[in-house]
Parts: sequence; structure tokens; C-alpha cells
Amino acid sequence: MTHLRGKRLPGAGSTLAAVLGLVAALGLGAVGEADAGSAPGAAADRFADRPHGFASLAGGTSGGSGGKVVTVTDQASLARYAAAAEPYVIRVRGKITAEPFGAVIEVASDKTIVGAGRSGELVQGELHLAPGTHNVIIRNLTIRDSAVEGDWDCKNTDFDGIQMDTVHHVWVDHNRFSNICDGQLDIRKDSEYVTVSYNRFENNNKTLGLGWTTNLRTQITIDHNWFAHTKQRNPSVDNAAYAHLYNNYLTAQADPGDPVWTYGNWSRGRTRMVIENSYYQDVQHPYQADATAELVQRGSILRNTTGRHDTWGAAFEPREFYDYRLDPAAAVPALVQRFSGPQEHIGRARPAH
Repeated sequence: MTHLRGKRLPGAGSTLAAVLGLVAALGLGAVGEADAGSAPGAAADRFADRPHGFASLAGGTSGGSGGKVVTVTDQASLARYAAAAEPYVIRVRGKITAEPFGAVIEVASDKTIVGAGRSGELVQGELHLAPGTHNVIIRNLTIRDSAVEGDWDCKNTDFDGIQMDTVHHVWVDHNRFSNICDGQLDIRKDSEYVTVSYNRFENNNKTLGLGWTTNLRTQITIDHNWFAHTKQRNPSVDNAAYAHLYNNYLTAQADPGDPVWTYGNWSRGRTRMVIENSYYQDVQHPYQADATAELVQRGSILRNTTGRHDTWGAAFEPREFYDYRLDPAAAVPALVQRFSGPQEHIGRARPAH
């Protein structure tokens, strides 16, 4: 696959007055609809139905757009439409409890799976994208509670929230992951053109892992996600060609059973990682890099952090690939707490693509 490069935007720096104005507006709760995508010149709004970042390149990611829109309320219907050969927009309404515990639901190409408002939940199950799967959007779902009691490391199981192997063009947006046995979101092998945005990752050991390959092919954008009470892989990125992390919020990462080793972002192998305007609160090892990797960090805020703060190498310049809106780091906690996770209006009146 080839990389598509976008034009370079003017400098992303903001004036002090603009930063203070945004922070003040957020504090008053006045951002609301105006900030949900109507800002002039914004490259991507908070709730756009089409992805930004790497998932928007090389033909883009449209999911089930153009296919039939269906609403599912049970496991059998979700599994049938998700695995179908033709495109579908699949609206999940209410709680679906997968049986047996840890059951896998296969997701084929050209699908959108979207929660209908905040009601859509997959409990004790996994969405799986097999090698070769492409053009998939997963939005506005709560995926939770596949953890096995007493098996914190999940060495004997592989119950992920979402797992994908050697896929391309996938957008994971506005979901909530909680209490998953293994990885909440595993993006494995040589997956390409992936964006992970506005999700909440909560209450877990292994959170967001990427890699398990010796190749250097993956391109991924990770922005405006909230990592809270998660021990490791926030994310861990192994052998990614380009990993762009910006405006993420990492807070209260701790494991009472193992307080010595928790970490935030890890650039592993030969990964080239850029971190911008993120916010780290009460995080051990907020960002670290292998000697063979590269990590550039700029503009982030760190509060009560300890351990490794590695930066070395040149990595890459994200704006040579795509345009994006970079929010001030000081505004990130309020923005991410307000706009991440499932939203009431997504998947309802106007089905997402």
C-alpha cells in the first residue's frame, strides 16, 4: 500500500488568549455543540461520521456506507450481519451478552458496527477481524466484562475486547472498554491505516497493544482517548512505521498488586512515535522508547509523573501525511472527559457510516 500525503498546514501553535479562552469555556460547560465540529477550519470534528488520521488515507475508511442499515438486539443477529459478505451498517441497541463466556464475533470487511446512543453494549464477548479484513468502523459501543476472576494476567485465555490481525483501514471511535480479560484493543501483525479516537479505556491490566510483528508497516493515529486505572499498554506500540499520539489523557494508572511496574506510552522495536499535547496525571513511566525506536514528544503536560520520560530520534512529521486539529494540552482533561466514550446522539437519528 502507498502512503498519501496531505498538504502541510500553517503552524499549530495557539496564542495564550486562545488557550485561556478554550479552557474557560470548557470549565463553564459552554463548548457543547459549537465545539463538536463547527470550529472554522477544523480538520476533524468531535463526532464526524468519517475518520481522520491514518484511517482517512489511501482510499479512506467508509465502513458499511451504502449498505443496508439494520438494528440488532441479540448475539445471533449481530454475528450474522457482522460476518456477511455484503456491506452493512449495524446498529446495536441494548445489551448483548455473548455466550459462551468469551465468545468471538467475526467482523467481515465493509462493516460499520455502531451503538444506538449509549445503549449498545457487548458483554463478555470479542469482536474479531481476521487477516485481510478491511474497511471497518466500530463506534459508540461499550465492550466490557470478559475478565476472568483471579486471572489478572490472562495467560491462559485470549479474551480481547477487539482483536484484529493484518487488517487495513479500520476506525475505532467513541467506544468504552472496561474489565476485559486480555487486551481491550489488540491491533496485531501488519495492520495498516488505523485510527483510534475518543475512546475510554478503563479498569484493566493490558489496554491497547500494537505489533507482534518484525515488519515495519503499521500506520496508526491515536487521539483524544482516556486511559484511566489501566496498568500497561497505554499504548504499547511495537514495530510501527508511524505512530501518532495526540491529545490523549492518561490518569490514575496504578495496580495495587504490583505498584512497581505500570507505564503509559511505549515506543518499541523500530517504532517511530510522535506524541503531542497529551496530559499525564499520576502516571509512572509516562512515555518510554527502546534504544532501537524513536520518540518525539512536544507540548504535553505532566503532573505527578515518575520514571522514564524518553525522547530520542526524529521520528516523522504527521502533517506531511494529513491535517489535524491539535487541542491545547491544558484543555485535554476537560475535552476528553466530556467527548470520549459513547454519545447519546451517535447511531440514532442519522446512522453513522
